[in-house]
Amino acid sequence: MRKALLASLLFAAALGQAQAADGKLVLYTSQPNTDAQQTVDAFMAENPGVTVEWVRDGTPKIMAKLRAEIEAGQPQPDVLLIADIVTMEGLKKEGRLLAYPEADLTGYDETLADKDRTYFSTKLITTGIVYNIKAPFVPESWADLAKPEAKGLIAMPSPLTSGAALIHTVTLVENLPQGWDYYASLATNGAQAAGGNGDVLKAVSGGDKLFGMIVDYMPIREKAKGAPVEFVFPREGVSAVTEPVAILSTAKNPEAAKAFVDFLVSKEGQELAVKQGYIPARTDADLPAGYPDRSAIKILGFDAAAALANETANKEKFSEMMGQ
Repeated sequence: MRKALLASLLFAAALGQAQAADGKLVLYTSQPNTDAQQTVDAFMAENPGVTVEWVRDGTPKIMAKLRAEIEAGQPQPDVLLIADIVTMEGLKKEGRLLAYPEADLTGYDETLADKDRTYFSTKLITTGIVYNIKAPFVPESWADLAKPEAKGLIAMPSPLTSGAALIHTVTLVENLPQGWDYYASLATNGAQAAGGNGDVLKAVSGGDKLFGMIVDYMPIREKAKGAPVEFVFPREGVSAVTEPVAILSTAKNPEAAKAFVDFLVSKEGQELAVKQGYIPARTDADLPAGYPDRSAIKILGFDAAAALANETANKEKFSEMMGQ
């Protein structure tokens, strides 16, 4: 009798697992369109019972859409996959994220996961220096962008419109000895802050500017396609956004959402990130072509909770420093 009961319980558990990841999953993401489609396709191949409906836009627009839905009492996404942890910290503080303490983080850099397991970083997207091969020198340090030879030749994304750029600004201010004075020196040197990372790549690869601050994968990808650019990881270190994934507390299909989180942090999900050209969150996964060894990439410290609390003040200070 006990054996029969045990077998019945095991069967029921297995059946529950088999049925867990099915139905419709709604994803809101800021991934580039191609990456988002690849991610969704790979997940559905691993979970054929799930159909993913996804909405893609930049993180600010995704959040504006979600905020409007929350205000109307009808939040639609089950899961978010967006650029930065500052946004996730805000949602966590509001109680809008579902904790997932059972997530399997084997082989995963656990320092990249929220301590309460409400969000999980899926990769490292660092910001360093891009330069055109016609540049008058090869930059090795953030300080090099303040050199007279770089005057009027520097482009950077604006933290007033880019979440990754805001994280980068705060990271440098917190870690460089000059603090905000570093940005004052860039302003004196004619650095222009406008738009996003794509605008920086266009300006530097086209030769309108010869130096820029930019996320790593863009110039590395474009160099492989023949663009006249190189990317540098400055010796002081780099900032990083981590494209975290989180389950909404209002998720209509939390089991499928958990399966999506599991896939992204799994070996298979992390190998997909590598194929897409990103530094994976798992330490047992290789880096993409064009990147140095992981040990050569120094990630600077960043306090997401403090950045969230000081977001408005940091934006105002940047505007003051850069004359915007």
